[in-house]
Amino acid sequence: PRSAADMHEARELLGDAGKEIGLVAKLERAEAVANDATLDAIIEASEAVMVARGDLGVEIGDEKLIGTQKRIIKHARSLNRAVITATQMMESMIEAPLPTRAEVFDVANAVLDATDAVMLSAETAAGDFPVETVEAMARVCLGAERERIAQASSHRIHEGFERIDETIALSAMYAANHLTGVAAIACMTATGYTPLIASRIRSGLPIVGLAHNPIAQRRMALYRGVISLPFDTSDMAAGELNDRALERVVAQGIAEPGDHVILTRGDHMNAHGGTNTLKILDVNDTHRGH
Repeated sequence: PRSAADMHEARELLGDAGKEIGLVAKLERAEAVANDATLDAIIEASEAVMVARGDLGVEIGDEKLIGTQKRIIKHARSLNRAVITATQMMESMIEAPLPTRAEVFDVANAVLDATDAVMLSAETAAGDFPVETVEAMARVCLGAERERIAQASSHRIHEGFERIDETIALSAMYAANHLTGVAAIACMTATGYTPLIASRIRSGLPIVGLAHNPIAQRRMALYRGVISLPFDTSDMAAGELNDRALERVVAQGIAEPGDHVILTRGDHMNAHGGTNTLKILDVNDTHRGH
């Protein structure tokens, strides 16, 4: 896209049949990143954006690429959209079993910039070492996420909020980052929106998205630090939802007895935008073995 109008046109072409389809804007044209107003409008017209560094570098020049990558990631996160960093991340691994130091730093820097996802191209599509490339990339991402800088946040700290669900999501992250003994943030969600908002805050803790809707599950898989788990509440009584959610998190090995889990949910399950509750739950021994 050159402008938000291209994204709006794509959405119109999808029509009603494609209204659940998320659009990722591939940012590779000079016009798209020429100024903040154009960039922000494209981001807001999309579910996610991709920093397509190959074509973008050709268009704007390599020397502008690093600053532009950082700007796109920062803006996408401020506007509550997911962002993917792509192209030549581990290019040498098309033919070699180990990445270069420069590639290690590149992937780690994208993670420290707070990208939601890193993406491979020829390395896994046509390369000689696809499995090794994914393993190397995962190793570097996890290493970068252990750095303190990747876990500290000042996201929207001076802003007022207008939505209740956003307020709960951001409160959950603030609590998780400051209360000792928290193992995870669990969000019961119909659409995946609360985990998206929560994942805009840097944290060293996993955010668990518990959703019945497979579309929400797939979306959440893209968000930074979010673990997307199926969670069907249709046969559950209102009073057992919290316990079942904790059991799901314990069964996944994310929390264990003695930990705290912060849970966000709505009073009415499966109501869009209904998240209005934050609870801090203890994982106790009764959940062991479920």
